[in-house]
Amino acid sequence: MSHARQHRDGHRPVRRFRGRGAGRPSFPRIRALAHWTAGTPVLPLLLVCVITVIDVVGGTSLVWLPMLAAGPALAAATCGWRGVAGVGLLATLLSIVLGVRDGVTGGNLVAVLAVMASVTLASILAGAVRARREQVLAAVRSVAETAQHALLQPPPATVGPFQVAVHYSAAAAEARIGGDLYALIPTPYGVRMIVGDVRGKGLAAVKTAVLVLGVFREAAYDEPDLLAVVGRIERSLARNLGDDDFVTAVVAGHPEPGRLELVNCGHAPPLLVRGSDVVAVEPARPAPPLGLRALAGEAPGLQVLPFGDGDQLLLYTDGVTEARDADRAFYPLAEGLARHLYDDPTRTVAALHEELLTHVGGRLHDDAALLLLRKPAAAEPAVPGSATDAGRSAAGSPVRGAEATGPGAPAPAAAPSAGPGGGSGSGAGGAGGAGERRRAA
Repeated sequence: MSHARQHRDGHRPVRRFRGRGAGRPSFPRIRALAHWTAGTPVLPLLLVCVITVIDVVGGTSLVWLPMLAAGPALAAATCGWRGVAGVGLLATLLSIVLGVRDGVTGGNLVAVLAVMASVTLASILAGAVRARREQVLAAVRSVAETAQHALLQPPPATVGPFQVAVHYSAAAAEARIGGDLYALIPTPYGVRMIVGDVRGKGLAAVKTAVLVLGVFREAAYDEPDLLAVVGRIERSLARNLGDDDFVTAVVAGHPEPGRLELVNCGHAPPLLVRGSDVVAVEPARPAPPLGLRALAGEAPGLQVLPFGDGDQLLLYTDGVTEARDADRAFYPLAEGLARHLYDDPTRTVAALHEELLTHVGGRLHDDAALLLLRKPAAAEPAVPGSATDAGRSAAGSPVRGAEATGPGAPAPAAAPSAGPGGGSGSGAGGAGGAGERRRAA
C-alpha cells in the first residue's frame, strides 16, 4: 500500500528519517551546552589547569610556565575580551605561584610574566576585533534576509483556488540569499507562477533574479497570453545579460478551471501528482533557457495540462535533484514526493526538505527551491472537531435535515409560522401549537 493511500485512510505515512527524530528531546540541551561552551572560556581554563598539573607533577617550571600563555591566546577565539582578560590574569597569577614554588630566578620570572602580559593584551585586542566582525556579519545577514524576503515574497497558504507551499534554501549560508527565484501571483488572467535558476552565484545571480522577477510580475498582469509573458522576460534579459548568462525557468498559468498552461525554458520538468501517481511533465517541444533564444533560434511552446480537484504540481530547481549523498547518488525527488503525499502542501514540502537534508548529510551545496501547488476538491471532508465541521453539522445536508424532522425528532426551537394555510404552520403540528397557546392564555 502506498503512503498516499495510507494517508487517505487516515494513517500517517512512515518516514525513513523517523529514527533520527527519536533523539530530538536531547537536541536543545546539546545546543545549549555548545552555546555555553562557545561563549565561556572552558577550553582555555582547562588548558591552563592541565599545564599547571603537569608543572606541579614534573617540577620543571621554567619549561612549562611559558605554555600558560596559550590559555589567553585560545580564549581570544572562543569568548569576549572579558573572558580573555580573566584567563590571562589567572595564568599570570599561576605563573608567579609556580615560579616562586620551583625557585625560578627573578630575571627568568620577569621574562615569563612579560610574555604572559604581552600575549594577554594581544589576545584581548584580537577578541575585541573578532566580536566586532561577528556583529558586522550578523548585520549583513539580517540585511540579506530582509532583501531575500523582499525579492522572494513568500506566498500565502491559499492563492486563488490553490493551496500553496514554498521552501527556499540558499547555499551561501552566510548571506542566506542565492540565484534561485520563484513567484506566484493572482492576475486578471488567472494565477500565474514562475520558478527559475540563474546561472552562477553571488551578487550577479541575485541581480539577474531581481530583473526576472520584476519583469514577470509586471508582464503577468499585462499580457493575456502566457507566451507573451515569457517573450517579455526574454527581451529584457537579452538587453541586460552577457553572452554567457542565462536563466532556466518554468512559467505556468491557470487561465480557467481544469486547465493548466506550462512554458518550459530549459528547466527541470515539473512533477504532476494525480492520485498516487507522480509523473514528470516533459516539455513537448524543448526550448532554450531564457536569454539564449537569439543564439538557439528556437521559441518555447505552450503546453496545456488538465488539472482537476486533488491534483498537485511541484516546481523545483536543480539544487534539489542534483543534491548528492556520501556515495555521490542524486536525490530521487519523484520517489520522495510519492512517499510524502499529504492533503496539506506545507507538510509535503517540509517532509521533502527534511529528507533532502538527510540525504546530503545536513547542508546543501547549491541553492534549492520547492514550490508545490494543489487544487483542493470542491467539498473535502472536514477535520473532526474543527470549526468547519461544526458549521456543516449545524447547517446539515438535505438528508440530515430530513432525518432531523422525522418521527420522534424534536421540532426546531425557532420554527416560524408560515401563517394560515402555509407550510410548517399548518397541519397537526400547527394546530397543536395553537392549542397550547390558547391554554396558556
